[in-house]
This record gives sequence, C-alpha cells and structure tokens, in this order.
Amino acid sequence: MDVEEFARRQMEDGACSDEIVHKLSRHIQKIKGVSPAYAESFARAVILEVENTRDLAGDFFAFEHSDVKMGDFGVGSRGTGDFFAHREIARIIGRTTASVGVDEMDDAGAVLLGTWGGPTNSTEKTGESSGRPDKGPYIICTVDGMHSRLSDFPFLAGFHVTRATLRDVYVMGAHPVMLFSDIHVADDGDVAKIFDYTAGITTVGEVMGVPLVTGSTLRIGGDMVLGSRMTGCVGAVGIARHLTARKETKPGDVILMTQGAGGGTIATAALYSGFPEVVDATINLNFLFAAEALLASSALTRIHSMTDVTNGGLRGDVYEMAETAGCRIVIEEEKVTSLVQPDVAKMLLELSIDYLGVSLDALLITAPRSAVPVITDVIQGTGVTIREIGHVDEGKPGSVLVVDGREEDFTPRFREAAYTPLKKVVDLQRNDFEEMKVKVWRAADAAIEKKLRIIERIRPKSP
Repeated sequence: MDVEEFARRQMEDGACSDEIVHKLSRHIQKIKGVSPAYAESFARAVILEVENTRDLAGDFFAFEHSDVKMGDFGVGSRGTGDFFAHREIARIIGRTTASVGVDEMDDAGAVLLGTWGGPTNSTEKTGESSGRPDKGPYIICTVDGMHSRLSDFPFLAGFHVTRATLRDVYVMGAHPVMLFSDIHVADDGDVAKIFDYTAGITTVGEVMGVPLVTGSTLRIGGDMVLGSRMTGCVGAVGIARHLTARKETKPGDVILMTQGAGGGTIATAALYSGFPEVVDATINLNFLFAAEALLASSALTRIHSMTDVTNGGLRGDVYEMAETAGCRIVIEEEKVTSLVQPDVAKMLLELSIDYLGVSLDALLITAPRSAVPVITDVIQGTGVTIREIGHVDEGKPGSVLVVDGREEDFTPRFREAAYTPLKKVVDLQRNDFEEMKVKVWRAADAAIEKKLRIIERIRPKSP
C-alpha cells in the first residue's frame, strides 16, 4: 500500500486532515502491527509531506499528464500498447551515436568502442554476413526487470531475470562479461528476500562464468510504501565483434527456432494457476549454452540476426523484427508447435493460453539457407533442439502465420496472452486505444520539449 498515494487521493476527494489521519492510521496499524500512537504520528507526517509537495509548478516539479493509466495502455504487458510506449521512449531519446539504439527495438544496445576514445579494431567481412564490414569491438548493454509476480519467490525472480538479460547479450552476438543488479523491497519485506534474489542471480552467473560486480539495494518508496512487495532488475554488459541485431534480417533468410520451456512468465503462469510442478521445466540454461556454442564457432559470422522469444511471444517478436528490418516474415505454425517443451505445452493447452502469445525463451535465428546445416549442428551439439519454422520475404513489413496452408494475420495483440487468472479478468477491460495513443503521444511531445528547454539552460554558453 502506498500511503502517500492514499493521502493524495483523499485530499483530492475533499477529506479533511483528521479524517485522513483516522483512515490511514487504521491501515498502518493493520499492516505494520504498531501502536495507535505511532500509527497516528506516522499518518500525520505523511499528510504534512504530501501537503508540502502539492501544487508545485515548473519544469522540475510538474509534468504534462496523459490521463492514460499504465495498465489501461498495456505498458509492460508486451502488446501493441507496450510497443507504442517504447517507441515514444525512443523518440524522446532521439538520435544517438549508438551502433544499435533503442529506436531499433532490439534486445540490447550497442556502441562502437572507438566512439568514446577507446581502441578500435577492424574485422574482415566473412561468410554470408550482413554485407556490412564489422568494425568492432562493440560494447553491448542491456537490462531486464524481474517478473513482477515473482515477488514472493525471490530465487526464481533472480534466476529468470539473470537468464533473460544474458540472453539479450548473446543474441546481439556478444560475450557477456559482467552483471549488475538492482533490487527494491517494500518497507515490511523480509531482508532475506535480498539474499535469495542474489542467490538466484549468481547461480546463473557462476555457471556461465559471468560475475555480478555491482548493484543497488533500496526500499520501494522508502517509508511511504507498506507491505513486502519486491521488484528489481538485472543488467549485463558484453563485447561483440559481429553484431546480430534485428535490422540485419534479410529477404531470403530462413528462420530457425530452438525449443523453449519459458522463464519468468511460464513460472508465474504455473504458480498462480495451480501447476507448481511445471516450474521445474523452466530451470535450465539451455539457451545460454547453445548461444555460447554459437559464439565459439565460425557459424556466428554466417548468422544475420538473433532474438529471443519474449516480448508478446512469437507474435510480438516476429512483428517487431519485420518492422525493424523492413521485410515480410512468414511463420508456419505446424513447425512451431513441437518446439514448446511438453510439460509447458500441456499446461498452456489445459489453461487455454495461446502459446504463440507468451514468452517461451526460445532462440530465433535468421540466416541464409546455406548456413542452416552448420548452425543446426552447433546447437544440436549442445543437446538443444532446433528447427526451421519460417522464412523472410521482400514486401511490405509485417508478419503472417501459415495455418493449414492458409496465411493468417500474425500481428501482436493489445496485451500478451493472458497467462494467470487475474490477467484473464484484466484482459476483458478495453478502452479506446486510438484515443489513448493520441494522449500518450502528446505527453511524449511535452517531455521532448522539456528536455530541450533544460538542455538549453545547462549547456555551456559560447563566450
């Protein structure tokens, strides 16, 4: 419970201070188990701080509201609303010197080492790579947030978010060299959550030989948030010489996919839907082992692009690949079905969850057909199953799914497939998406204008 938010809403509804103190004190006593006197003092301090920060004006204290809620717009839900919001974030960031920037909606960003004064090394164009001579090394950086519903399962949260962030480094063609962590636990959370979360991170890190080198540990909202909710993220830094970003996908490419058992999303679906035994299937590092083998082989230079099946499932990732690369992607459903781990597939079927719309943590590769045998041999050599599931064509950017010989629309949905009982309820809620987009776009515009004003203010002036 956010006591600051509670107080603000009560004030906006016209409640007097004594009324707010009475209501808030009851909540504080119930959650924290403190004395009535302490709860009242706590409540009055909250109200004082809220009053002191109300109605402040100016660029540093106020922002232009969109009046669109995160949940209503589907932010974080890996669907069309989420993708739109991320493209607006990219618009606010603007053009940068990055070799792979956020505007490409890739799994990680890449900066040429020499762009900030470090050494650069040229590498020859080899095999059937992108046709762009690599100028590495590149510094690769990425960060992933832990699954929000794994707050009560810290080890799983740490394990799965670390595996996810390392996947994002590998699919850029990079060797991960270090991990960093951030964890926030609400005021009443057990300190041991931090330790269990860290154990989950370092389990993955130690097996893959990637050290956790730094991080931050804080409380969510400081004293203002009651309860035990935990959230956090893990990031990774890597080095690459041959980039395999989504934009390198080419017409004529074959699309390969490895078998996936899911990660945080599937673990969450299993836990909250009464299938805890399925969580065990998600505890593996198959993706990382397969990617490590690719990076150690000559097959890497023959790969055009790689990504992992996460954002909105195969529907979301394939669509984003097509948009970024400017091509048409065709997926054959009958070839995908067998690439879902059997226990996971059975659970998804029983729960009527669309396996094409959830994160499976599978590896997607695009490459010329002539490169398929060597890529397949390397990955199968690690014990991981991989098959061809589609191809890339020239044409209007987009994605289609072939079902029983017929092409069907394969665009992402507003949210990823509803994979818990609560998500199935939330999924029924619908607002006017086009109207919300306009409001969100205007708010992004306002943020850009503010950025430019502040830059102008603090930039050194010419003499």
